[in-house]
Amino acid sequence: MRSGPVTVSLTDKWEPAPGSVMSWQPSPSSYAKALEAPVSDVPPSFMQVQHLRNYVRQAAKGLDFSRVLVFTLDMPGRCDKRAMGHVINAHLRRHDTYRSWFSLDHEQNIVRRTIADPADVQFAPVRLGEMTSAEVRDLVVSGTPNPFQWDCFRFGIVQSAGHFTFYFSVDHLHLDATFARLLIMEILMGYNALVQGGAPIDLPPAGSYGDYCIRQHDFLSSLTPDSLPVRDWVQFAENNRGSLPDFPLPMGDHSVPCGTAIVTEQLLDEQQALQFESTCLESGARFIGGVMAAIGFVERELTGADTYYGITPSDARDEADMFTTGWFTGLVPITVPVDGSFGVAARAAQESFDRGRQLVNVPFYRVLELAPQLNWPRPYHPMINFFDGGAPPLSQLFTNPLLVTNPIGLYAESKSVYQLTIFISRFPTETALTIAYPDNPIAHESITRYVALLKSVFARFAGQHEAVSARSVVRA
Repeated sequence: MRSGPVTVSLTDKWEPAPGSVMSWQPSPSSYAKALEAPVSDVPPSFMQVQHLRNYVRQAAKGLDFSRVLVFTLDMPGRCDKRAMGHVINAHLRRHDTYRSWFSLDHEQNIVRRTIADPADVQFAPVRLGEMTSAEVRDLVVSGTPNPFQWDCFRFGIVQSAGHFTFYFSVDHLHLDATFARLLIMEILMGYNALVQGGAPIDLPPAGSYGDYCIRQHDFLSSLTPDSLPVRDWVQFAENNRGSLPDFPLPMGDHSVPCGTAIVTEQLLDEQQALQFESTCLESGARFIGGVMAAIGFVERELTGADTYYGITPSDARDEADMFTTGWFTGLVPITVPVDGSFGVAARAAQESFDRGRQLVNVPFYRVLELAPQLNWPRPYHPMINFFDGGAPPLSQLFTNPLLVTNPIGLYAESKSVYQLTIFISRFPTETALTIAYPDNPIAHESITRYVALLKSVFARFAGQHEAVSARSVVRA
């Protein structure tokens, strides 16, 4: 969904302009240095371990796996390839996560290897010639190496007649979407400084993802079944049949392979969003509290349940990690009573979110190790992703003069067979809904019903009481 200069969507929806493509890839000497890198004592983060094991598990079944993030930036004129190459290599050398790669030993343990000297990282340009839009998308998404290869990230440009598109594709192993703002600012500001004849920009010191991995490993190793955050997760799971919450409508047989369908809708226009936010603030909640409460009322209308249980990702960075590239995202469990007024529910949802933020550093999969009575998440457990483009730091994407005139794209891959992902994105001019779900008839019918009800409930709480027809659903 595009709003102003920013598009937040899925890779299937990305429509790059055709043009002449150049990709920055590791030089032969750099790749050789990576293969020779010694084993590191730094453990992978818990998220990286789960990601790699899920990739292996899905590959063994012959199933797709969602792993690639794509960031794009449209810029006028012709690309100064020398300046762009300097900025790309400066970014790679600045952040230590790019110097690590992973493999499995003979006991199937995950082993990290790390390039010691940042100067050994060198990406060089490779001309790939003219490509169509579909060819560019396939190159960028499908052509990104798998997470067991060091270079599972690619930079490039697509040069068109009057502008060029910079792209960065990276396996989720090394990056979360929250870092998109800093990544884009580094690239754009660094490039503009050079092409205008200036010196390389002076950036704040980057933190170390390796240091975070050590801190996380020590913290998670210290947890026991009696630790308070573990007991809180266990209580939440026990309220949801021993696992994460289920979607309230049928999604079809998960054992039958199918593709991914995408629905995109406007949930609220600019005025409705302001009215919705006013209602939230009057109730003692912020926008996200109202979002979770509204979703809870949708589920109550579908299931009759008086309590809504939801999951939303949140950034786990602390002050030391603010300028660090890496995967820091964790999950926040939400519990909302929905048997009363919206105001009461919104306030309760906000309190639950704020309280649950203390659990963002405790992965549910770590809890499963400590509480074996719980169950692995069932297929199609919904993940509510809330993107607030009006709040710092993401608001800079809409207010920075350089970024306002250079359209930005943030895209996540959606290929997993069991995936059900809900994105609610608030932009300055609208609040948008995107849902990725299994492409089968049962799921289509359920999502059509769910979207229509979601729009109706949000409109009602924004002060717009007219029902929203299910016929307005647009299937991508």
